[in-house]
Amino acid sequence: MSETLPISPDAPWLAPLAGYSDLSFRLLCREAGAAVCCTEMVSAKGLIYYSPGTRDLLATTPEDAPLVVQLFGCDPDIMVRAMEPLLEQGFRWFDLNMGCSVPKVVKTGCGAAMLRDVPQALAVARAMLRTAGAGRVGFKFRLGWDVGQEVWADLGRALADLGAGWVTLHPRYARQGFSGEARWSALGELVRAVSVPVIASGDLFTAADGVRCLRETGVASVMYARGALNDPGVFHAHRERVAGRPDPGYTPQRLRALITRHAELARQYAPGRSALLKMRTFVPRYVRHLPGARALRQHLASCFEWEMLDELLATFFADVPTCPVTPEGRGGKPYAMPACVPGAAGLAGGMMHPDMPGHATDGASPDAASGGISGKPAEESGTTTSSGRATAAGTAGRGPEVSSTCCTGRAQQPTESDA
Repeated sequence: MSETLPISPDAPWLAPLAGYSDLSFRLLCREAGAAVCCTEMVSAKGLIYYSPGTRDLLATTPEDAPLVVQLFGCDPDIMVRAMEPLLEQGFRWFDLNMGCSVPKVVKTGCGAAMLRDVPQALAVARAMLRTAGAGRVGFKFRLGWDVGQEVWADLGRALADLGAGWVTLHPRYARQGFSGEARWSALGELVRAVSVPVIASGDLFTAADGVRCLRETGVASVMYARGALNDPGVFHAHRERVAGRPDPGYTPQRLRALITRHAELARQYAPGRSALLKMRTFVPRYVRHLPGARALRQHLASCFEWEMLDELLATFFADVPTCPVTPEGRGGKPYAMPACVPGAAGLAGGMMHPDMPGHATDGASPDAASGGISGKPAEESGTTTSSGRATAAGTAGRGPEVSSTCCTGRAQQPTESDA
């Protein structure tokens, strides 16, 4: 396996996603441009006690490199016992989950619960680094357990002193879950506070969000989670934007090809019937911006054969217009309406977006629209858009408050929020 990990603005990472970032999805994201992928969250205790299904999370191939194994656990001895056989199998890179706020994880003292006992968290970190070697373990954490209990700055410095290879901050409190808005300003503060690379997580819904986060915070790289679940093409779009080139846009045709490829990988690497069940969870996320997405999701619930999936998709995409579809940005708001809708550009109130022909942006500057990262960071105290509307600090990624409609004249159905 690789002896170095790419950590740079043009090397976006795939986050560890419980229930989603299996081998087939990781390979799909790598084909789309993900530089590094993380496994699903793996229980250290489950590994040493041979919990059913735990080792399946580690399935990999030579093409799935470099790969970071994310572990969760709060006992130093158990972490060492779990890591030693993994090292013998050839795994070299690890990450400790200190950010998961799911109750069944937290109640065991693991995940985000470790933020309530920093000395114990550092004991686990020390054991992992001693086992894998300095620079080979990263740590993913949040601001703290709750408001008034912030530990991220001191924790980040301590981890860097122990020999962490990188740290990843999701700037929300554990008690927040995924509600509210990620506090990107903390990312910039952590960059200035530690001597190791900082990777950003949180509210990275599109490549535009990722590049904006790089520009505003100075982080070494970004880690896509919900953005990748909605469209694995976010990695290619990210690389294109960082290079100052327009990304390929978000079209139904590209999504159809992406779904087809994901199905091929799932059938090759996912065991048995689980491959189709996984596709039933992914497809609604991929098409969430398209008209008819809700009806398709309902039909998928009773889809138990690959032939039926093919038929559903063929029918669905035959009725989808060919104009580009606008992805969601930070805050879950559409960036703009398709210009094929009469008056859409005027409602969006902005200029034409160079990355998506025929689409308007929310009065963003040419530099922001093209995705270059050389611009000055946004002011923390708040900004005012070119249309004169006040924008609260930290919400530069929000798009205009408009509904999304496509050229058929049908309103796109609202979709479920990410979790």
